[in-house]
Amino acid sequence: MKDIVKITGDKISLDEIASSVADPKAGAISTFSGTTRDNFEDKEVKTLSYEAYIPMAEKTIQALITEARQKWDDLIHVAIVHKIGDCPVGETSVVIAVSSAHRKQGLEAVHWLIDELKVKVPIWKKEVYVHGGPDGVDGGEVWKANNAMP
Repeated sequence: MKDIVKITGDKISLDEIASSVADPKAGAISTFSGTTRDNFEDKEVKTLSYEAYIPMAEKTIQALITEARQKWDDLIHVAIVHKIGDCPVGETSVVIAVSSAHRKQGLEAVHWLIDELKVKVPIWKKEVYVHGGPDGVDGGEVWKANNAMP
């Protein structure tokens, strides 16, 4: 069993991360890829920018993986990679990949991991708008805790 936890300023590749959890014992590789969309609450989003307290974020992600392994006992490898810095529209900000003997446990684990990551991991995002930010100024921006995202 291998766990991969990475906070990076580099672009994230879903294919590379999914490949990193491949294993001959796995009947499934389940993934989640979060990308920056071009809108939020009727505002046009230009980019998101993420900041993290990296040592604590990595420690918390590892704790989540440990807890997931206790809940779903057939997980083989788990990888969670989150981007920090600017993440323009269409770019990936987070990938979770899980290999497991069976698809149901892998899919459930991925769902649980992304939900828990958003609530517990110290990562913050800044939404940068093209027009009409929250203060009415063109190009406005607002910081949010990661768990503020649906």
